[in-house]
Amino acid sequence: MAKMMEHKDPALQEAAKKRHFAFRLNVFFFSTFLLFSILVVRLAYLQFVLSDEMKAKEIRTNTSYTPIAPIRGNIFDRNGYPIAYTESTQSLYFRFEPGQDRDFIVDLAKRLTDVLTKYNESPKQTALTPEEVILRMDVGYGLDKVNAAKGPGLLSQPRRIKEGLSQKEIAYIMEHKDEFRGMEIVEESIRKYDTGTIAVQLVGYLREYSTARNQTATFLERYRNQTGEYLNQEYVGFDGLELLYQDELRGTNGSKSYSINAQGKIVGLMDVTSPKKGNNLVLSLDKDVQLATENAILEHLDWLKSDEGEKINPRGINAVTGYAVAMEIDTGHVVAMASIPDYDTNIWRGGISTAELEDIKWKQGNGTIRQRYSDLPGDEWGKHPSSLVPLGSTIKPLTVLVGLNEGLITPEEKFLDAGVFEYGRDGSKIRNSGGGRAYGNINASTAIKNSSNVYMAAMIGNRLYRSTRIEKPLDVWDSYMKQFGLGVSTGSGLPGEHPGNADYYSTAQDSSSQAALVFASFGQEGRYTVLQLAQYTTTLANRGKRLKPQFVEKITDYDGNVVKEFNEPIILNDISIPDKYWQTIESGMVTNVNLAFDGFPYDFRRKTGTSESDIAGKRVENAVFIAYAPADKPKLAIAVVVPNGGFGSYGAAPIARHIFDAYDAKIGLVDKQVAVTE
Repeated sequence: MAKMMEHKDPALQEAAKKRHFAFRLNVFFFSTFLLFSILVVRLAYLQFVLSDEMKAKEIRTNTSYTPIAPIRGNIFDRNGYPIAYTESTQSLYFRFEPGQDRDFIVDLAKRLTDVLTKYNESPKQTALTPEEVILRMDVGYGLDKVNAAKGPGLLSQPRRIKEGLSQKEIAYIMEHKDEFRGMEIVEESIRKYDTGTIAVQLVGYLREYSTARNQTATFLERYRNQTGEYLNQEYVGFDGLELLYQDELRGTNGSKSYSINAQGKIVGLMDVTSPKKGNNLVLSLDKDVQLATENAILEHLDWLKSDEGEKINPRGINAVTGYAVAMEIDTGHVVAMASIPDYDTNIWRGGISTAELEDIKWKQGNGTIRQRYSDLPGDEWGKHPSSLVPLGSTIKPLTVLVGLNEGLITPEEKFLDAGVFEYGRDGSKIRNSGGGRAYGNINASTAIKNSSNVYMAAMIGNRLYRSTRIEKPLDVWDSYMKQFGLGVSTGSGLPGEHPGNADYYSTAQDSSSQAALVFASFGQEGRYTVLQLAQYTTTLANRGKRLKPQFVEKITDYDGNVVKEFNEPIILNDISIPDKYWQTIESGMVTNVNLAFDGFPYDFRRKTGTSESDIAGKRVENAVFIAYAPADKPKLAIAVVVPNGGFGSYGAAPIARHIFDAYDAKIGLVDKQVAVTE
């Protein structure tokens, strides 16, 4: 009873409560003290132990880097005329920032489109749509949610929205910068090409790196494994010399960096490292000789379709393309390379439409080094030979050299040319042109001069096949072809160069080695590029020295200081053949070229060719011509091919004459003599 009364005593209960409260308060203060002590120790550890590491993390996470593409080097002709050059422009870029949701992006694209449409001052630039702006932002979706399947690109990478901003566009965007968060105006360089379309397929063109890295062409493989060097929308060499000398022309990246806070906004000053400008190329090309070559082909194609052309050379009326290469014999420098028709490479800048791409589909290919087809409507496509045609009679000087050097013939040996030669068990016939014209008693030299198919087939092709001391006659033939640059890379380094087609091997497999060698002897069993044909001609002029074609005389830095020169010839191989044999073929390379070279002031060596191609069920004739001049001290070699051009003397030789004249007028086929006064 007393215990119950004591338990219910209010005074005792109040005292107990105070004891419990004091205990809890002490626990709270102790816990607070413990947590505070841990915090102090942790802060001290961070400050004194992890200080350097945390500072490094702060720099990494709070500094944004933007690479700056360098200014690309220029490309000049040998006299310093600018063919491809760089100009400064103002471009608009977008960089994704945290907090920019889809609604913000769509609204930004629409507002930006209105401004760019209103203040655009370039008639060549079509207005962007909001959808196009969003696609260029590369945020992973389009204007419609349906297009949101694509994942975003690298969000830290800036994207070019438009280049070539007008002053009004720049002023408006700068004045309303808060309204265009994520947009940045950057000064950069753009590539321009001479509108005279100077050797456009040789010079090449640029495309965006994001396009180049996704190509399957083997010569663009260099871009597929790049990490960090190129900006996605940076323009890089895509073909020709722009690609071949990409590393020299490009220069070295610069960068700009600035601090950003947790919200992605820029804080602090920008730090800029300037890029290093690219080097310049000074080509061996001469602008005037190049343009004369291009114009000569264009004018001659028109002449072939004229009433006069049809009357004189009826088999060339359907020619639509022409190709020519002029190469200096001492150095291998190429002074002209034309692939006609051509186009204006400025079309690639700023993007290209499907219609524009369709229009230049075949024009963009360099037909002097690759197989290029005629640029024609769909119903006409495939009805004309490609740029790779058989050499026809232009092979005959080499055929005779093979015969002489292998002991199959002698320079003085006579052969009765009756206009036809039979071979094989079935009595297959080879005839001379002109319906089997008979030349009577001829030797090796006059066989070249008269362009006798029968002599080549009987005395060399067939004798090589029947030789008892030559174990593999087809391989012997192939070896000579390659030593003179036919069926093997020229060594030029140009991207996508075709090695040519040694069709005699497939003919031997399908028919016989005898047939392959007989037809090969007069130029119907191999299809080669015009550059290979020019290299072959230079090798004839150099009496067996095959030179690498060179397109660059020197590389300079951006300010014009010489970095490297290419004045010496590069000999790829040198075949040893007695002088007497060279004299034999040189005396035969005086083929009649009709009126094309009337009044030409120099003795020169040449060979016409008329090769055959079977196209769309029809047999057509291709005009081929090679020459070098002057005869005593050769300085320039020229090769011309006009597919479907008919006879070489009418369809191709007149073009070569114009090239020789242009070179002689500008550079000189003979060295200029310095007058000495006493």
